Amino acid sequence: MNILVTGGCGFIGSDYLNQMVIKYPFDNFICLDKLTYAGNLNNIDSIKDKDNFKFIKGDICDEKLVDDLFKDNHFDLVINFAAETHVDTSIINPDIFYKTNVLGVLNLLKASNKYKVGRFHQVSTDEVYGDKPLNSKDSFVETDALHPSSPYSSSKASAELLVMAFHRTYNLDVTISRSVNNYGNNQNKEKFIPKVIDCLKSGKEIPLYGDGLNIRSWIDVSKNNYYIDMISRFANNGEIYNISDNFEISNIDLIKLIAKYFNITDFKIKYIENRPGHDERMSISNYKLTRFILGIEEGRL
Repeated sequence: MNILVTGGCGFIGSDYLNQMVIKYPFDNFICLDKLTYAGNLNNIDSIKDKDNFKFIKGDICDEKLVDDLFKDNHFDLVINFAAETHVDTSIINPDIFYKTNVLGVLNLLKASNKYKVGRFHQVSTDEVYGDKPLNSKDSFVETDALHPSSPYSSSKASAELLVMAFHRTYNLDVTISRSVNNYGNNQNKEKFIPKVIDCLKSGKEIPLYGDGLNIRSWIDVSKNNYYIDMISRFANNGEIYNISDNFEISNIDLIKLIAKYFNITDFKIKYIENRPGHDERMSISNYKLTRFILGIEEGRL
């Protein structure tokens, strides 16, 4: 297969490439990345010289570049990791989020349809659902309505609607994955876990929104990418899957857990004013995903 991976120098995309370029030596991978602050060529240093890998610097919002790229390569699979993702930044400057996360996706979809791509997979987020109350016990499922809380999550929800519109109108083969928060190597220091680790090791105060009781779900980035690989290759056309490891924890308890891991007992938390529209509890069900993966492992799919 010929596979285009957009945003492949970012945290999640680079982990995907580092795994799959080795796992599938007979597939050809092209990485398209703008190399903003979140993208780093060092993240893919171990695969840059592989025969089945090629890097192209470029922006998914560049319509001509995208069209030429699709025209010159017959892509069997496109996986879109490219996105602006930092919620705080989206509140301050939402414009770039809609440009990349919506118009950029539109460019990819138009080229995918024009040049008959085999499948388009959109990497999305659990944040498109909005939140549950802190005292709730249930979780979002794939058929629930989308109620995004921030400019970031609304841009990702908008991208999903575009994907499904191209599926309905143009019969484009698509899949979508909605992942919980990822953690792992090469994550940008603006994100919660790297920031906490940096503050703990440097003795700085750890900034924490509100009372720290907001709950998030977490998954290892490599496990997340295993699921993305399975969904993008084997799921039925038009399917959407939640990706979760069923690990939920409050922000304050996660700080304590990380401090315990590093055997640090003397640390300070700086409570700051709660973020506008801050989701209380984010929780998604992985029941559909679990059944799907079980079917693959048992050879029924």
